[in-house]
Amino acid sequence: MARRPAAAGSAGVVGSPSAAGISAVVGSPSAASRLAERAIAGDRRSLARLLTLVDDGDPGADEAAARLSQRAGRAWVVGITGVPGSGKSTLVDALLGVWLEQGHKIAVIAIDPSSPVSGGAVLGDRIRMGANAAHPNVFIRSFSARGELGGLSRAARAAVDAFDACGFDRVIVETVGTGQSETAIVALADTRVVVCPPGLGDDVQAIKAGTLEIADVLAVSKGDLPLAAQAAREMREMLTLRRRAALGDWTPRVVVVSALAASGVDDLLGALDAHRDAVGVGRRAALEGSAKSVETPPPRSATTAPTAAIARTATATAATAATAATVTAATAATAATGATAATAATTTAMLDVDGWRDRIAGLVAADGLCKTLGITFRSGGPGRAEVAMTVDARHLNFNGGGHGGAIFALADSAFGLASNSHGPVASGIAAHITYQAAVAAGDTLVARASEAQRSRRIGVYRIDVVREEGGGEETAVSSFTGTVYVKG
Repeated sequence: MARRPAAAGSAGVVGSPSAAGISAVVGSPSAASRLAERAIAGDRRSLARLLTLVDDGDPGADEAAARLSQRAGRAWVVGITGVPGSGKSTLVDALLGVWLEQGHKIAVIAIDPSSPVSGGAVLGDRIRMGANAAHPNVFIRSFSARGELGGLSRAARAAVDAFDACGFDRVIVETVGTGQSETAIVALADTRVVVCPPGLGDDVQAIKAGTLEIADVLAVSKGDLPLAAQAAREMREMLTLRRRAALGDWTPRVVVVSALAASGVDDLLGALDAHRDAVGVGRRAALEGSAKSVETPPPRSATTAPTAAIARTATATAATAATAATVTAATAATAATGATAATAATTTAMLDVDGWRDRIAGLVAADGLCKTLGITFRSGGPGRAEVAMTVDARHLNFNGGGHGGAIFALADSAFGLASNSHGPVASGIAAHITYQAAVAAGDTLVARASEAQRSRRIGVYRIDVVREEGGGEETAVSSFTGTVYVKG
């Protein structure tokens, strides 16, 4: 009989049968159901075969998965996600060691990316879990993502239910190495840990939307490296900029860990326990119930693959429900300010040219620095502003030339006006300026800001500062780029 590579099986089970072998043995939905019952009774080999059955979508997988889901709902599901090479598997092994000492029974679902060329997967995450993989209270199962997006495999949900029904009180789901948009784990895990290694980029990376926003705990890995403390500081600053999700009283925590040095693991465990105590377990069941109350899925044809019926539909439905839940949570958290922002957005959308000018002119009039430096408003509109300043003694440095700080203030004023022209408050988080020409007393400088890009949370602006010359000519003085975080 053909056998799968050991990496595709499970810890404690040698040589799981191939899909063809399982189909021959199971043969019918009732046989698959009996296989599920044996797995629930504690037969590890039956559990391994059942997971393969579900992953391959063999006959009877639908019935077996339904039976398992009826008995699930007690396990605490912890999702571990992060970029490739961040130390997810090593951190999982550290968690296994501590939880085994506490007497827990733990399952690990490790998702490995599949090759876009061959379709195969290495399934090598368990290599870094060797210290605890052979323990009788641990079951490690690797799955190929099989081209699925979001960081999970199509069978992940059914596998979690299987382990839950079979008595594992803790299930760790390690996703593939993710980017900024692989967030399917939000629909599956009760507690989500995003592993963030230090030194991957500047502080703007910390405020980008995506994976970081789904974290209940942000674990800065490789804490023995020099940049770990800086990465943790950037994560904490990022959290202060974002709205608090409506998840009870929980605020995401940032911990610095080093699995190899065995430091920070206790802090991570404390954060995980605190989150479980705050929000409980059973998230996936709650989301699935919410989805069912909104939409009844269409009936499946007799030829539909069971795995597609069990896992793909469940994952997609749960992901949709998670998105709806997230939107609902965000709406609840921002109800008061959201109404204000919506009113402001409606008002500004209705403004004509004169209305925009009056609005931005009002911002200038309220700005103390503009008054101090003599910065005046010329024109503006949605995402743009033009201000001017005539250089005098206030704007000169100790050498009698134009002060770079005054030029920066002029550019920054245009930046602030353009970024706040839409209504919601926009806070500057990054700026860069270059100087091309000197200025002197009597020169009239003009700063023009334009919106290069703006999303719901981030805006990027370019500001050009010029010196007005006779005959309508202009000389470039400075170039300024700025980024804002939109709070409204």
